[in-house]
Amino acid sequence: MTSLSVLSPSLLLDRLRPEVRALQPQFVAWRRHLHQYPELGFQEHLTSEFIAQKLQSWGIDFQTGIAQTGIVAVIEGTQPGPVLAIRADMDALPIQEQNDVSYKSRHDGKMHACGHDGHTAIALGTAYYLSQHRNFRGTVKLIFQPAEEGPGGAKPMVEAGVLKNPDVDAIIGLHLWNNLPLGTIGVRSGPLMAAVELFRVRVLGQGGHGAMPHQTVDSIVVGSQIVNALQSIVSRNVDPIDSAVVTVGEFHSGTALNVIADTARLGGTVRYFKSEYEGFFARRIEEVIAGICQSYGAGYDLDYWQLYPATLNDRAMADLVRSIAEQVVETPAGIVPECQTMGGEDMSFFLQEVPGCYFFLGAANAEKKLDYPHHHPRFDFDETALSIGVEMFLRCVEKFGLR
Repeated sequence: MTSLSVLSPSLLLDRLRPEVRALQPQFVAWRRHLHQYPELGFQEHLTSEFIAQKLQSWGIDFQTGIAQTGIVAVIEGTQPGPVLAIRADMDALPIQEQNDVSYKSRHDGKMHACGHDGHTAIALGTAYYLSQHRNFRGTVKLIFQPAEEGPGGAKPMVEAGVLKNPDVDAIIGLHLWNNLPLGTIGVRSGPLMAAVELFRVRVLGQGGHGAMPHQTVDSIVVGSQIVNALQSIVSRNVDPIDSAVVTVGEFHSGTALNVIADTARLGGTVRYFKSEYEGFFARRIEEVIAGICQSYGAGYDLDYWQLYPATLNDRAMADLVRSIAEQVVETPAGIVPECQTMGGEDMSFFLQEVPGCYFFLGAANAEKKLDYPHHHPRFDFDETALSIGVEMFLRCVEKFGLR
C-alpha cells in the first residue's frame, strides 16, 4: 500500500478532544449498522431513515427527500457567522462482500466497499456533537448525498437548492482513503480528483464465415485497431507535463469460433485534471474511431458523455483544512499535501458553486489487514479514522466561524 508509518490508534485518539474520544464506540456502532444495510444510488431509503431518526432525536432541523433520498440538516451556532456546508455520500456498490466480520453486509450483492458508511457516520458524529455544543459562530449545513458512485447525486442536490436558504459560503468534505495509512491526511489546493468522461462505441462490420474473411468486414479486427489507436491519444496528443488516462474497459464481440462477427462493442473511460481538455478527448476519440472504420469499410455508433468534472479545491479553504490537519495528525507520517488521484468524485459539482476543500483521510492499517483497495470485495478500514474525521470537521467549523 504505502511506506508511510502508522501511529497507534490509541495515540491518535489521545490527540482528540475528550468528548470525541468518548463517542468513538458510538461512531463505530453507527458505521457498522450502515455497513450491514448497504444501498445503491438513489435507493438509500433505509440509510436515509436511519439518518433522519438520529437527527430528529437530537433536535436538529432537517429536510428529507431531496434528489430522491438526500437529506439536508441545519445547525445554528449561538453566535452569527458564515455558513459552512459539510457533505457526506451515502451509497454503496454492487459488490458481493467477502469479509468475515460480524457487521458483514446483509444485502446480497451490495457492499460499502468505498467507505461511504464511514463518511455518513462521521457526518452524524459531527451533527451530534454540534447539536450538544452550539457555542460556535455561524451555521453548519450537513448534506447527506445519494448516488456518488453513479449516476451522481450531487448535481441534482445542487439543482434542488441545497446550497441556498441559508446560502452556503463554503463547503468541505472528506474521503476515507486506503491509499494512505491511518494518521495521515491528504490536502492540496487545485485539482485533487480527475474529470470523468465515458464512452461506448458499436463497430458495424459485416459478418461471415471464419474461413472466408475476404467476404466480410471483421468487426473484431476493426475494434482491436481502435483499442490500440486510442492508446496513442495521451502519449501523442497530451502535453507530457499534464496527466490524462484513456482506458478501454469493455470489449464484447462474437458468438462462435468459426464466425466472423458483424458487430463489436467497446467502452471505456477518460480522466484528466485540466479544464482545457474538456471537449478535446470527445473530439479526438471520434476522429480515431471514424478514421479506422473508414479505412476498413466499417461503420460505427458512438455515445460519449461527461460524468463528473474535476474536483478543484479552493486555495484558501485548502489552507484552512491543512492548518487544522497539522494539529490533529501531528505524526511521523503527517500531512501529504500533494495527494492526487485519477479517481472521480461528484463533490466537484458542489465545488463549482462555492469555494471548498475535499480531502483524503488515511484509513489503512496493514498490521490489521485493513488495507485492501477501494471497490475490493474485502475492503475495510481502521475505524479510528472515524473520530479523526469528526475532529477535523469540528475544528473546521470552529475556525471557519472565526474568519
